[in-house]
Amino acid sequence: MWPARRHVPERAWEAFTGEIGAWWRPNILFQTTPRPGRLCFEPGPDGRLIEMRDGGKVFEIGKIRAWEPPHRLVFSWRQASFPLDLHTEVEVLFEAVGAETRVSVEHRGFDQVPADSAARHRFPDRLLLLRLADFWRAQIDAVGELFQGAPGDET
Repeated sequence: MWPARRHVPERAWEAFTGEIGAWWRPNILFQTTPRPGRLCFEPGPDGRLIEMRDGGKVFEIGKIRAWEPPHRLVFSWRQASFPLDLHTEVEVLFEAVGAETRVSVEHRGFDQVPADSAARHRFPDRLLLLRLADFWRAQIDAVGELFQGAPGDET
């Protein structure tokens, strides 16, 4: 959780959606494309999450399914190695808890990735989902680093 003095859910939302290109950390296990680029949300209920690569090529990771600032974001998710018709879903919740903001991520549907897909790395379901949880934990830690040492913070 992040201190809420100046990091109320509105600021956490802004960092997650507006600054994703600054904090996102590519991961070999869950990379969206073979040569990762910079992530960016096209905001709003009709927006998308895209990856912009050198040379201007754009890969659409997913479409926004719920855009409810500053409390809830839902978007589809697909990696280039997914079958063309497969999209998983990510839901992110931002909740004020005392003097902090809790950010929760639920990534649903990854267990539907076919067993022979490169996106699974031959992991059985349980291990795949544990690795996916570790991946998202590292992403949330990375966005939280934006708050470390920010003006007005004593954290």
